[in-house]
Amino acid sequence: MTQPVSSEAPVSSPQQAAAPAKPKMGLGLKMALEMGPLALFFAGNSYGGIYVATGVFMVATLAALGAMWVLARKIAVMPLVSALVVMVFGTLTLVLQDDHFIKIKPTMVNALFGALLLGGLAFRKPLLPYVLDGMVKLTDTGWRILTIRWGVFFLAMAVLNEVVWRSVSTDTWVNFKTFGYLPLTFVFAMAQAPLMARYEDKHPAPEA
Repeated sequence: MTQPVSSEAPVSSPQQAAAPAKPKMGLGLKMALEMGPLALFFAGNSYGGIYVATGVFMVATLAALGAMWVLARKIAVMPLVSALVVMVFGTLTLVLQDDHFIKIKPTMVNALFGALLLGGLAFRKPLLPYVLDGMVKLTDTGWRILTIRWGVFFLAMAVLNEVVWRSVSTDTWVNFKTFGYLPLTFVFAMAQAPLMARYEDKHPAPEA
């Protein structure tokens, strides 16, 4: 006797159903979105002075965050925190017409990141894996060393910014912020490649 054929389609399990791929930004686009506001800050200062540059910087920062959200449906922690500080200190700069606030913004951002990274490590809660958001996979030892290096680097950059803005003219400080800060950060990041290669976690992630 032949069995009746069921008209119901087989139901796929959650494991069988392919999860939609999350949109990702290329490295070049990500760098462009992070560097774009700074380039416009430099241009604004060249053509209109520090207060025009501050306003342009604030608008460009918000636009970059919006672009990140549209392209990747998420915003990384560091750009988000940095943007918040830009809005606060930029507003103080424009309202009070005092450029000291925008000049100490890099000091506050770097000191905050350095303190959070080293503080998290002290409480056995390394935060750098969350900041990098899965871009690299390291062993616990690797994360600890890399966190210490980045924490010290951020604190050193905070001190350096204080020395520079208190010692030179506004235009020279803007030049340093544009053409000094980013290259130093890039060189430091590239210098961590051997460490990340040495302590790369090559164990496959456990399946859910």
